[in-house]
Amino acid sequence: MKKNKIIYYVSTGLLTALMFMSIGMYLFNHEEIVKAFAGFGFPTYIIYPLALAKFLGLIAIWFVNNKSLKEWAYAGFFFNFLLAFFAHVMIKDGEQMGAIIALVLLLVSYVFGKKVQKN
Repeated sequence: MKKNKIIYYVSTGLLTALMFMSIGMYLFNHEEIVKAFAGFGFPTYIIYPLALAKFLGLIAIWFVNNKSLKEWAYAGFFFNFLLAFFAHVMIKDGEQMGAIIALVLLLVSYVFGKKVQKN
C-alpha cells in the first residue's frame, strides 16, 4: 500500500510539474507557442483556453473527490498527450518525447491512483 502511494504521488507530482511548465510556456512565452501552433496548423486562439483546461485538470486530479470529474480530467489529459504525440510525429519535428513522457506519467498516475483508492 505504501509503495503504491509513493508511486502515485511521485508520478502525479512529476506530471503536475510538466503541466505547470507547459502552462508557463503558454502564458509567458506566448509568441513562441503561437509559432509552434501555427506550424502544426492549429488555431492560435486555443492556447489560453488549453492552458486553463490544463490548470483545471490538475485541480480536479489533486483536489476534487468526485470520481466522474477526476475521470474526465484524466481523459482530457490522455487525449491531449496522444494528439500532441501524433502532431509532432506528423510534422516530423522530433519533439514527441515530451508527449510520450507525459502519457507514461499520466497512465502510471491513473493506475496507481485507482490502487490507492481501493485501500
